[in-house]
Amino acid sequence: MFGLDLSFVNWEIISKFVIKGFIFSIQLTIVATIGGIIFGTLLALMRLSGKAFLTVPATIYVNGMRSVPLVMVILWFFLLVPSSFYSMIPGGANYRAEISAVITFVAFEAAYFSEIMRAGIQSISRGQVNAGR
Repeated sequence: MFGLDLSFVNWEIISKFVIKGFIFSIQLTIVATIGGIIFGTLLALMRLSGKAFLTVPATIYVNGMRSVPLVMVILWFFLLVPSSFYSMIPGGANYRAEISAVITFVAFEAAYFSEIMRAGIQSISRGQVNAGR
């Protein structure tokens, strides 16, 4: 039609790469969301605890992770974590990139979910908290 040669596109390439990549993206999204909510809730509770030994590390972590781009965190984790870490996981040496993606997405999303949880908890007025008690 427009003189484009699309002969290189075939079902084998699509099923081998595109569909597998799509499935991994969906799995990564689900795992990162669940892990981020769990870890983020713990971080939010640490920040709201009022105890300096919990508040300070959680604040440093959240502000640090939110100020660095995700791609840079993935790159740092992939390049700086020694390969001995991956060998502790059964079959982990073969899936280094995937494991790096999962861990960094969970860690990154936890910082954002932490702020969402903290803001939600702090939005409840004192009167409602006292009524609940």
